[in-house]
Amino acid sequence: MIDVKLLSGALGAEISGIDLTDVSDENFKTINNLLLEHKVIFFRNQPLTSEQHVALASKFGPLETHAYVRGLSEFPEIIRIIKKPEEKTQWGEGWHSDVSYNEKPTKAVILKSIKIPPVGGDTVFSNMELAWETLEEEVKNKIKNKKAVHSSLGGGFFLDKYKAMQSNGNMDEYSNTHPILRTHPETGKKILFVNWTYTKEIVGMDKEESKEILNYLFEHQARLDLTCRFKWTENAIAIWDNRSVQHYAIADFYPNKGLGFERVMDRIAVEGDHPQ
Repeated sequence: MIDVKLLSGALGAEISGIDLTDVSDENFKTINNLLLEHKVIFFRNQPLTSEQHVALASKFGPLETHAYVRGLSEFPEIIRIIKKPEEKTQWGEGWHSDVSYNEKPTKAVILKSIKIPPVGGDTVFSNMELAWETLEEEVKNKIKNKKAVHSSLGGGFFLDKYKAMQSNGNMDEYSNTHPILRTHPETGKKILFVNWTYTKEIVGMDKEESKEILNYLFEHQARLDLTCRFKWTENAIAIWDNRSVQHYAIADFYPNKGLGFERVMDRIAVEGDHPQ
């Protein structure tokens, strides 16, 4: 029997009673329906092999390789995210929607925990459909037909702080332009599609006004009532709809707490579409 435990009123649910090694069409339909409803879903005690991880992710669509980070040798679609014991930073710090700088930003991410510190390193998610719904009408009218520039920030952003993360040879910075208000291709819901990490300016707007509006939007997106928080355990799986949510990997690795422990995660991303 499937059990769904809500993590907050805004989004997120922890699911039990589903075997993620079952990649039948029927099981995938159940998983995808839960994802569309809750935006991010979590499963514990799912010790997937790399082959099973890839098989699950492939049900969502074609798999991405990262623009800057080298994947596993046998599974190039899998990025192994490693925080070394002495490192105080964490890959994915700061509010963001994964690779929003791509021409076709990621559709979904399937993240598996391999090694977890005793404390620290939770991940927070925020619902960008609610972020749009709760904006003031005056702000909505000002931005609903605008586009924004998203920058990749270059390879150093993803590699310099993390000793165990390896470059695939590309270090160039590039950007793409996307609508600030996008429509979810499966549900038709409206989504506020800018983020603090990668969105740099609003096209055709005075730089100061653009900066002021974006900063307002970034603060709005981080409202606690739009979020949920997940505490990782080993062999947990998170699947999130990257079109509808942002996330923040918390680097609370302080002395005598999470610092001094390694954190290892395997990430697979599914190719998305052109935001409309």
